[in-house]
Amino acid sequence: MKPVAIIRHSLTEGPGHFATFLERHSQPWELIRIDAGDPVPVRPDRFSGLALMGGPMSVNDDLPWIPPVLDLIRWMMASNRPVIGHCLGGQLMSKALGGVVTQNPVKEIGWLAVSVVDSPVAQQWFGDTTDFESFHWHGETFSIPEGATRLLASQACKNQAFALGKHLGMQCHVEMTAQMIREWCLSGAGEIEACGSLPTVQQAEQMETRLEARLGALNAAAERVYAQWIKGLVQD
Repeated sequence: MKPVAIIRHSLTEGPGHFATFLERHSQPWELIRIDAGDPVPVRPDRFSGLALMGGPMSVNDDLPWIPPVLDLIRWMMASNRPVIGHCLGGQLMSKALGGVVTQNPVKEIGWLAVSVVDSPVAQQWFGDTTDFESFHWHGETFSIPEGATRLLASQACKNQAFALGKHLGMQCHVEMTAQMIREWCLSGAGEIEACGSLPTVQQAEQMETRLEARLGALNAAAERVYAQWIKGLVQD
Protein backbone atom coordinates (compact mmCIF):
# COMPACT_ATOMS: atom_id res chain seq x y z
CA MET A 1 0.00 0.00 0.00
CA LYS A 2 1.18 3.50 -0.78
CA PRO A 3 1.70 5.71 2.27
CA VAL A 4 -0.17 8.88 3.13
CA ALA A 5 2.19 11.86 3.09
CA ILE A 6 1.86 13.88 6.31
CA ILE A 7 3.44 17.33 6.26
CA ARG A 8 4.46 18.71 9.66
CA HIS A 9 5.25 22.42 9.81
CA SER A 10 6.11 22.70 13.51
CA LEU A 11 7.74 20.26 15.95
CA THR A 12 4.83 20.19 18.41
CA GLU A 13 2.08 20.11 15.76
CA GLY A 14 2.40 16.55 14.53
CA PRO A 15 -0.29 14.21 13.21
CA GLY A 16 -1.59 13.25 16.66
CA HIS A 17 -4.77 11.19 16.54
CA PHE A 18 -4.75 11.21 12.74
CA ALA A 19 -1.66 8.96 12.78
CA THR A 20 -3.29 6.73 15.40
CA PHE A 21 -6.33 6.35 13.16
CA LEU A 22 -4.24 5.47 10.10
CA GLU A 23 -2.29 2.84 12.04
CA ARG A 24 -5.49 1.26 13.38
CA HIS A 25 -6.66 0.93 9.79
CA SER A 26 -3.33 -0.54 8.62
CA GLN A 27 -2.69 2.48 6.42
CA PRO A 28 1.02 3.38 6.17
CA TRP A 29 2.11 6.99 6.43
CA GLU A 30 5.29 9.00 5.97
CA LEU A 31 6.15 12.15 7.90
CA ILE A 32 7.66 15.08 6.00
CA ARG A 33 9.16 17.46 8.57
CA ILE A 34 9.21 20.93 7.05
CA ASP A 35 10.33 22.24 10.45
CA ALA A 36 13.43 20.00 10.25
CA GLY A 37 14.32 20.96 6.68
CA ASP A 38 12.78 17.99 4.85
CA PRO A 39 12.13 18.87 1.20
CA VAL A 40 8.66 18.97 -0.28
CA PRO A 41 8.19 15.70 -2.25
CA VAL A 42 9.10 15.88 -5.92
CA ARG A 43 7.53 12.48 -6.71
CA PRO A 44 4.09 12.79 -5.10
CA ASP A 45 2.70 9.91 -7.18
CA ARG A 46 4.18 7.51 -4.64
CA PHE A 47 1.64 8.71 -2.05
CA SER A 48 -2.00 7.65 -1.71
CA GLY A 49 -3.07 10.96 -0.15
CA LEU A 50 -1.80 14.11 1.55
CA ALA A 51 -2.38 15.43 5.08
CA LEU A 52 -1.27 18.87 6.22
CA MET A 53 -0.96 19.67 9.90
CA GLY A 54 -0.94 22.97 11.80
CA GLY A 55 1.74 25.55 12.55
CA PRO A 56 2.26 28.99 14.10
CA MET A 57 3.17 30.68 10.81
CA SER A 58 0.82 32.32 8.29
CA VAL A 59 0.28 31.11 4.75
CA ASN A 60 0.89 34.75 3.80
CA ASP A 61 4.44 34.68 5.19
CA ASP A 62 7.35 34.77 2.76
CA LEU A 63 8.61 31.24 3.48
CA PRO A 64 10.45 29.22 0.83
CA TRP A 65 8.47 26.01 1.34
CA ILE A 66 5.00 27.55 0.92
CA PRO A 67 4.94 27.80 -2.92
CA PRO A 68 6.03 24.15 -3.43
CA VAL A 69 3.50 22.97 -0.83
CA LEU A 70 0.74 24.87 -2.66
CA ASP A 71 1.88 23.23 -5.90
CA LEU A 72 1.85 19.83 -4.18
CA ILE A 73 -1.72 20.37 -2.97
CA ARG A 74 -2.86 21.27 -6.47
CA TRP A 75 -1.03 18.28 -7.98
CA MET A 76 -2.57 15.83 -5.51
CA MET A 77 -6.04 17.18 -6.14
CA ALA A 78 -5.57 17.10 -9.93
CA SER A 79 -4.48 13.45 -9.68
CA ASN A 80 -7.55 12.59 -7.58
CA ARG A 81 -5.50 11.88 -4.44
CA PRO A 82 -7.34 13.12 -1.35
CA VAL A 83 -5.99 16.04 0.66
CA ILE A 84 -6.88 16.87 4.25
CA GLY A 85 -5.78 19.99 6.13
CA HIS A 86 -5.80 20.84 9.84
CA CYS A 87 -5.79 24.58 10.76
CA LEU A 88 -2.74 25.92 8.88
CA GLY A 89 -3.20 22.93 6.58
CA GLY A 90 -6.76 23.99 5.80
CA GLN A 91 -5.56 27.54 5.14
CA LEU A 92 -2.91 26.22 2.74
CA MET A 93 -5.60 24.26 0.90
CA SER A 94 -7.81 27.33 0.61
CA LYS A 95 -4.93 29.43 -0.74
CA ALA A 96 -3.92 26.69 -3.21
CA LEU A 97 -7.50 26.72 -4.53
CA GLY A 98 -7.63 30.49 -4.99
CA GLY A 99 -9.02 31.41 -1.58
CA VAL A 100 -7.65 34.04 0.79
CA VAL A 101 -6.49 33.86 4.39
CA THR A 102 -7.15 36.91 6.57
CA GLN A 103 -7.32 37.87 10.23
CA ASN A 104 -10.29 36.41 12.09
CA PRO A 105 -12.22 39.02 14.15
CA VAL A 106 -10.87 37.36 17.32
CA LYS A 107 -8.49 34.58 18.23
CA GLU A 108 -9.93 31.21 19.16
CA ILE A 109 -7.85 29.22 21.63
CA GLY A 110 -9.15 26.22 23.54
CA TRP A 111 -12.32 24.12 23.55
CA LEU A 112 -15.13 25.80 21.61
CA ALA A 113 -18.25 24.42 19.97
CA VAL A 114 -18.60 24.04 16.22
CA SER A 115 -21.92 23.46 14.46
CA VAL A 116 -22.39 21.27 11.40
CA VAL A 117 -24.01 23.01 8.43
CA ASP A 118 -27.33 21.45 7.43
CA SER A 119 -26.44 20.09 3.99
CA PRO A 120 -26.05 16.70 2.28
CA VAL A 121 -22.31 17.27 1.85
CA ALA A 122 -21.84 18.01 5.56
CA GLN A 123 -23.85 14.91 6.47
CA GLN A 124 -21.59 12.85 4.22
CA TRP A 125 -18.64 13.85 6.41
CA PHE A 126 -20.24 14.18 9.84
CA GLY A 127 -23.21 11.85 9.71
CA ASP A 128 -26.04 12.82 12.05
CA THR A 129 -23.78 14.99 14.25
CA THR A 130 -25.17 18.53 14.52
CA ASP A 131 -22.45 20.05 16.74
CA PHE A 132 -19.44 19.06 18.81
CA GLU A 133 -16.73 20.62 20.95
CA SER A 134 -13.49 20.96 18.99
CA PHE A 135 -10.08 22.32 19.88
CA HIS A 136 -8.87 25.62 18.40
CA TRP A 137 -5.71 27.68 18.23
CA HIS A 138 -5.79 30.29 15.48
CA GLY A 139 -5.95 34.00 14.73
CA GLU A 140 -6.57 33.79 10.99
CA THR A 141 -9.35 32.34 8.88
CA PHE A 142 -9.72 31.07 5.32
CA SER A 143 -12.33 31.84 2.69
CA ILE A 144 -14.30 28.97 1.17
CA PRO A 145 -12.74 28.26 -2.24
CA GLU A 146 -14.84 28.40 -5.38
CA GLY A 147 -16.74 25.14 -5.86
CA ALA A 148 -16.24 23.98 -2.25
CA THR A 149 -18.95 23.55 0.38
CA ARG A 150 -18.80 25.02 3.89
CA LEU A 151 -19.27 22.29 6.52
CA LEU A 152 -18.63 23.76 9.97
CA ALA A 153 -18.96 27.09 11.79
CA SER A 154 -18.22 28.41 15.26
CA GLN A 155 -19.73 31.45 16.92
CA ALA A 156 -16.61 33.55 16.25
CA CYS A 157 -15.45 32.00 12.97
CA LYS A 158 -17.98 31.11 10.28
CA ASN A 159 -15.59 29.12 8.08
CA GLN A 160 -14.42 26.17 10.17
CA ALA A 161 -14.33 23.50 7.45
CA PHE A 162 -14.97 22.98 3.75
CA ALA A 163 -15.10 20.02 1.39
CA LEU A 164 -14.39 19.80 -2.31
CA GLY A 165 -15.14 16.28 -3.49
CA LYS A 166 -12.86 13.94 -1.51
CA HIS A 167 -10.78 16.83 -0.12
CA LEU A 168 -11.34 18.36 3.34
CA GLY A 169 -9.93 21.56 4.83
CA MET A 170 -10.49 22.39 8.51
CA GLN A 171 -9.74 25.47 10.62
CA CYS A 172 -10.26 23.63 13.90
CA HIS A 173 -7.99 20.93 15.32
CA VAL A 174 -9.67 17.51 15.48
CA GLU A 175 -6.33 15.66 15.67
CA MET A 176 -5.48 16.60 19.25
CA THR A 177 -3.93 14.42 21.96
CA ALA A 178 -3.43 15.21 25.64
CA GLN A 179 0.32 15.62 25.13
CA MET A 180 -0.20 18.10 22.28
CA ILE A 181 -2.59 20.23 24.32
CA ARG A 182 -0.20 20.37 27.28
CA GLU A 183 2.75 21.24 25.03
CA TRP A 184 0.80 24.00 23.30
CA CYS A 185 -0.32 25.47 26.61
CA LEU A 186 3.34 25.71 27.67
CA SER A 187 4.71 27.08 24.41
CA GLY A 188 1.73 29.40 23.90
CA ALA A 189 1.52 30.80 27.43
CA GLY A 190 2.64 34.24 26.26
CA GLU A 191 0.05 34.32 23.49
CA ILE A 192 -2.71 33.35 25.91
CA GLU A 193 -1.66 36.10 28.34
CA ALA A 194 -1.55 38.70 25.57
CA CYS A 195 -5.18 37.95 24.68
CA GLY A 196 -6.39 39.19 28.05
CA SER A 197 -9.93 38.16 28.91
CA LEU A 198 -11.28 37.37 25.45
CA PRO A 199 -14.23 34.98 25.80
CA THR A 200 -12.88 32.92 22.89
CA VAL A 201 -9.51 32.34 24.57
CA GLN A 202 -9.19 29.89 27.44
CA GLN A 203 -6.52 29.61 30.10
CA ALA A 204 -4.40 26.47 30.30
CA GLU A 205 -6.27 25.12 33.30
CA GLN A 206 -9.56 25.49 31.44
CA MET A 207 -8.19 23.57 28.45
CA GLU A 208 -7.05 20.72 30.68
CA THR A 209 -10.36 20.43 32.56
CA ARG A 210 -12.20 17.14 31.79
CA LEU A 211 -9.45 16.47 29.26
CA GLU A 212 -9.97 12.72 28.94
CA ALA A 213 -13.72 13.02 28.31
CA ARG A 214 -13.30 15.91 25.91
CA LEU A 215 -10.63 14.11 23.92
CA GLY A 216 -12.75 10.96 23.77
CA ALA A 217 -15.62 12.91 22.19
CA LEU A 218 -13.27 14.76 19.85
CA ASN A 219 -11.57 11.53 18.78
CA ALA A 220 -15.00 10.08 17.91
CA ALA A 221 -15.85 13.10 15.74
CA ALA A 222 -12.42 13.00 14.09
CA GLU A 223 -12.67 9.30 13.32
CA ARG A 224 -15.97 9.80 11.54
CA VAL A 225 -14.32 12.39 9.31
CA TYR A 226 -11.14 10.37 8.83
CA ALA A 227 -13.13 7.26 7.92
CA GLN A 228 -14.79 9.19 5.10
CA TRP A 229 -11.46 10.64 3.97
CA ILE A 230 -9.54 7.35 3.67
CA LYS A 231 -12.21 6.01 1.31
CA GLY A 232 -10.65 8.24 -1.35
CA LEU A 233 -7.05 7.02 -1.01
CA VAL A 234 -5.47 6.08 -4.34
CA GLN A 235 -3.38 2.91 -4.62
CA ASP A 236 -2.49 2.94 -8.35
